[in-house]
Amino acid sequence: MTGKVRRGMILTMLGLLFSGLMSCAMVQPWQRGELADPIMIFDENPIEAGIKEHYLDYREGSVGGTGAQSGGCGCG
Repeated sequence: MTGKVRRGMILTMLGLLFSGLMSCAMVQPWQRGELADPIMIFDENPIEAGIKEHYLDYREGSVGGTGAQSGGCGCG
C-alpha cells in the first residue's frame, strides 16, 4: 500500500468511528417523560391495532411476530 492509500483508509475508518459515536445519546431522567408522551406511539389507536392483530392471529392461525408474547393457546 502506498502512503496516500493507507492514510485515506485510516481517515475513512476514523470518520466512520466518530460518526458512529456521535449517534449515541444519553437520555437524562427528566427527558424520559417527553419520550413517553403518547404522541410518540407509532399506532394512532393502539386498542384498534390490538383488536386487528388479535383478529388476524386467529383468522390466519399464526400468532407472534408482532411483539406480543403468548403461549398460542388463546389464553394469554
